[in-house]
Order: sequence, then structure tokens, then C-alpha cells
Amino acid sequence: MNHRILSRWRNVLFLVTCISLLSAGSAFGAGFALIENGVRGLGNAYAGGSASAEDASTIFFNPAGMNRLPGHRIIAGAHYIIPYADFDDKGSTHVTGSPLSGGDDGNGADAKIIPNLYYSREVSDRFSVGIGINTPFGLATTYSRDWVGRYHAVKSDLMSININPCVAYKVMDKFSVGVGFSAQYVDAELSSAVDFGTIGAAFGIPGLLPQRNDGYFKLEGDSWGVGYNLGLLYEFSKNTRIGAAYRSRIEHTLEGDADFSHVPAPLSASFRDTGAEADVTLPDSLSISLFHQLHPQWAVMADFTWTNWSLFDELVVKFDNDQAPNRTVENWDDSYRYSLGVSYVPNGSWTLRIGTAYDTSAVSDKKYRTPRIPDGDRIWAALGAGYALSDMFGFDFGYAHLFINDPEIEKTATGDDRLRGALRGSFSAHIDIVSFQITMKF
Repeated sequence: MNHRILSRWRNVLFLVTCISLLSAGSAFGAGFALIENGVRGLGNAYAGGSASAEDASTIFFNPAGMNRLPGHRIIAGAHYIIPYADFDDKGSTHVTGSPLSGGDDGNGADAKIIPNLYYSREVSDRFSVGIGINTPFGLATTYSRDWVGRYHAVKSDLMSININPCVAYKVMDKFSVGVGFSAQYVDAELSSAVDFGTIGAAFGIPGLLPQRNDGYFKLEGDSWGVGYNLGLLYEFSKNTRIGAAYRSRIEHTLEGDADFSHVPAPLSASFRDTGAEADVTLPDSLSISLFHQLHPQWAVMADFTWTNWSLFDELVVKFDNDQAPNRTVENWDDSYRYSLGVSYVPNGSWTLRIGTAYDTSAVSDKKYRTPRIPDGDRIWAALGAGYALSDMFGFDFGYAHLFINDPEIEKTATGDDRLRGALRGSFSAHIDIVSFQITMKF
């Protein structure tokens, strides 16, 4: 094979490796739109959503709800999210048909603390303002560099920060509207092993053997994007209200670096570090919630939320080393969330909460699922409690266990997965969430 042809195919392999890593990363895919942006709501599995408006976290869930909060309100909260995803290999194979080497690797999901901070102020009987700082998207998985799926994923880490000032106006006694602006920062790191042995063997390079000469590839990038949120709240009576809230999609252009390590010398000219850029749109969502006070001690609530994940249909990656842009087709589905909750107030100090929810996954086809996102349909079991220490101070606690329906992966060693192999297996998965917040009102 002459040098020109060899160089051209090495460049193609470089592009395939880069685009495979970023598209498989899907740090913006199903299961990583975080609803954990308020602690009181967690106890009801967020069934109150856009209608409860019980504290300043309504800035995130429905800004129109600020008109139900007199005076000044401050919340500082944190959620400790403890995911579990244990892979069971079921015949993963190399492109040659031989088994993929490496073990199952145990739990690949990483625990993270997700903070929230909110402030709302009643300016007049009809006008309120507030600001929230929260984390609407997040992801953390880490596998060993020698596990069976190492060519698909080693580390995936996404962090987002959303700064969200809002205003609310009471149009009439029973009807309020709210609007907010979001400045959103996203930082991501994605990595995987690279089978340089297979690449070298394809070109007959002596000493390079499939699965025997692994290297490492890491992408890092960050971005700022802007968006908005809207909310409506209508009170049929002092005991019954309905809310609707919309959060816009936010467009990001992630800019960063693509870095290679442990590249065999014969391939070093083709696999060089370079800059990379990708345009990604995080989805918009719509929630409709109902809240009803059955009795001074009992309240019930329900919520429906739609998230527009189907807009993520392709990913375009641009490189700084004069390679042409590359496209990867995605196949995401819209996701839906249904929840019910109950609150009980036994006395003036305590509030007890319970709730359940059902989330549908945006990755319904196992051939598109990756170990970076071992996500499936989820059932929530949640409970919580709140205690008023005084008229000014209080705290809330919440816990939820999410049952995930054993996500399956069934890749084929074709297209973007040709160099990574046919990963086949299933995850035993669940998530625990423990949350705590302190509230102050004056």
C-alpha cells in the first residue's frame, strides 16, 4: 500500500476514533437531565412540580410560583446522588469475531453531590423577583482501562451550572405568570481506550496486534449557552391550583482538546493531539402539575413532564488539524415522566412526604445505548420530611430509590463501533438519592 493511501486511511481512522468517542459520550443524552433541583419536591418524587410553589425552588420548576411566597426566601440545598451500574458481559466480540478481552469491572457509576441555591423576594402584592443557581445536567461514570468495554468508554464526566434570574407577576388574583433567563455553563471530559493493535494490524505494521497495543484518548471541552424559562400558575381556589412550566432548549458549542497517549511510533504522525469543537443542543421541556389540599393536614399532587430528546438526531464534530467535519447520526426519543405524591402535616412543625414516579428512557434501542449512559426506564420510590425550627428557619430531608429496568447493550462491530467492537451485555442498575436543605424566610 503506498504512503498516500496509508496516510489517507489513517486520517479516516483518526476521525472515526474522535467522532466515536464524542458521540458515544452522549454526556447530554437520556438520564442526565437532572430533576434534582429542590429538596422538598424530592420527597413527593417531584409530583408537585410546577404547581406546589412551596419554597424558592419554584424558580426552577415554575417561576410564576414566586407570587405565593411572601417576604424574602433563601434555600441552600444539596443532593448526594449514588448511582450503581454493574455490567454483565454476554459475548462481546472484536471485529474479527474473537472475544473482547477484559473483565466486567463492577460498578462503573460515580457518586456526586449536586448543590442548589435560591433566593426570592416579594417586591409588592403582585410582583416578585428571584435567582436560582442549580445543576440541570450531569453525568459521572468511570471504568478501568482494561475492562471489556474500554474501547467504548473509560471516563465520562459532565458538570453544568445554571444561573437563573426570574420575575413573576400576578395578572389577576388567581392567575400569575413568570419568566426567567438562564446562563448555563457546561464542562465535559470523555475518554476511552484505543485499539491501536487492530489499526496497526490492518496495515500490516509489525509488532502491533489486536487488543495488545492499547492507547488512550481523551476529549475535554466547555461552553456557555443561554436560554429561558416560562411559567403559568392558576388557582381555582385556595386549595386547588394548576401550573405549567416550559424550559427552553439551550445551544452549546463545546470547544476543547482531543489528546492521545501511548500511541505506537508507526502511528504517531496520524494520531496527534488537536483541538475539537461540537455543537450540541440540550433539550427543552414542558411540565404540567396539579396540587390539591384535601384537608388542612393532607395534600395530593400530580405531574406530567415531557423532554424533547428527539431533537438530538445528529452530532457534528469539527477538528483543528484540517480534517473535514464529521457527522454521526443519533437516534434519541422524547422522554416522559409521570408522578404522584402526598404530603401530611401532623402538627405545625413537621411535614411528611411520599411519592412515586415513572420515567421513560430516551435511549429505547439497545443498539444505541452505551456504557457512558446505562439508562433505562425508571420507577421512583421517594419520601421526605420537613421541620420548622422557628418562623425564620427550617430544614428538609428527602430520599429516593430509583429502580432501573436492567439496561441492555447490543452493539455491532460496524460503522463507528468497528474499532471498538461489539459490546453485548446488560447492566444491573439503580440510583439512590439523599438530599438536605436549609431554608430561611424573613
